[in-house]
Amino acid sequence: MTERKPPGVSYGTWVDRQIADAEARGDFEDLPGTGKPLPPPTGRDAATDWAVRRAREGDLDRSAFLPPSLAIPREIQDLPGKLAKIRSERKVREIVEDLNDRIRKTHAMPQDGPVLRARPLDVEETVASWLAGRGES
Repeated sequence: MTERKPPGVSYGTWVDRQIADAEARGDFEDLPGTGKPLPPPTGRDAATDWAVRRAREGDLDRSAFLPPSLAIPREIQDLPGKLAKIRSERKVREIVEDLNDRIRKTHAMPQDGPVLRARPLDVEETVASWLAGRGES
């Protein structure tokens, strides 16, 4: 059984320490395939190859591969173009409120990697901007 992570030690540090200990004990020696190159990706046998191929084909949203701290700012940047295609104010409000909900949830989660610096959007201000873009201020 593996030991528990000591309090006050980050998971990354604890995992790195366990890997270093296993290397020192020789646990990684004589593994199958040692010294052989990795086989080339076939596009059929690895989940990563599948996801990359689907993203290239346009079947997947590439922002799905980004952490929220990078995907959300891009979504905010692209929001005016997305909202320009929407015809109802109710739908605009739903989109902005959903985005704000995801921003709040991301801020509430532990941050690993880049920190999300985006704040929730002002729904009324966003709707006013959308109306102005439609010539309906």
